[in-house]
Amino acid sequence: MEIRDERPEDAPAISRLVTGAFRDAPHSDGTEAAIVDGLRAAGALTISLVAVEGTAVLGHVAFSPVTLSGAGCDWYGLGPLAVCVSGRRRGTGEALVRAGLARLTRDGAAGCVVLGDPAYYSRFGFRPDPALTLDGVPAEYFQALRFGGADAGSVAYHPAFYPGGA
Repeated sequence: MEIRDERPEDAPAISRLVTGAFRDAPHSDGTEAAIVDGLRAAGALTISLVAVEGTAVLGHVAFSPVTLSGAGCDWYGLGPLAVCVSGRRRGTGEALVRAGLARLTRDGAAGCVVLGDPAYYSRFGFRPDPALTLDGVPAEYFQALRFGGADAGSVAYHPAFYPGGA
């Protein structure tokens, strides 16, 4: 398995993968592929990595800028993260997340936030952080990983995360 940057020709496979990965997820509203497409169209996919085996795309992760209390900052949001059924339980998602976090750290990001399962994302160091909030979300599911600094505020994801309007 190889982890690499998304290429333009990967976009259709990523869309199919993301749609399939979230099809039966109880927390999904079915917009995850549209989110990735919207981030791509807006030039807001800061990091977009795929896990490939041969020519098959097994997984994808996106990292995009977030704002804190309405202001730009050096914080990023992780997600969506999607792995096909055959790529699960093989470390595919973990490899994608670790590669993206390493890139953010190398590039001087202040931190990363994620909305997701605490049991999964805690392995990367994500923890609920009372200084960083996401309106309308239980604190235990909104987690942060600080690379430095003491930023605080209300987090907002890119408008692509709100396809029907926020």
